[in-house]
Amino acid sequence: MQSLNIEHFPALSASIHWGTVTAEFRLNDIVDESLVSNVSIIPFVGKQCVVFQLDNGKWELPGGTLEPGERYSDALKREVMEELGAELQSYRIFGQFYCTSGAIEPYRPHIPHPHFVRVIGYGDVELVGDPLNPVDGEQVVAVELVEIAEAIRRFQEQNRHDIAEMYQLAYVLREEDKRKEQV
Repeated sequence: MQSLNIEHFPALSASIHWGTVTAEFRLNDIVDESLVSNVSIIPFVGKQCVVFQLDNGKWELPGGTLEPGERYSDALKREVMEELGAELQSYRIFGQFYCTSGAIEPYRPHIPHPHFVRVIGYGDVELVGDPLNPVDGEQVVAVELVEIAEAIRRFQEQNRHDIAEMYQLAYVLREEDKRKEQV
């Protein structure tokens, strides 16, 4: 992985608490599929980031929980279409959240428990239509292309410093990877 210092990202350097789940973020692109419960993406169209807003007014990170028997790559394609109305063009994993749940039972019966992994990466998408908004899923009311600074601002504004830093980190790593490709 890159020689990036994760300590420049204070929200990602500390333990993160999502309800009963405690998570530790690590830069790591080697995935143990048997532990993956969720997959997320920082999506780009050209130089701009894609952000989406739910019907509760919150901006959110694209991605979600795997369905029974689903590989994370297939879950990501499904989630990108459901939440963004987009087709996945590329995906590069840059990190994982190593999670421990304090709940007695798993979030869903097929999800690893109490230890599991949430995979995070960045990639390019093509917006091809409206979000699918499945009846049993979150309802998306807006999908927008914004500059990285605007994406970060929106997440910070709603105290989601973890997501703001994921967008910032993805942007930095993507730019670094582009420079390497040009050499």
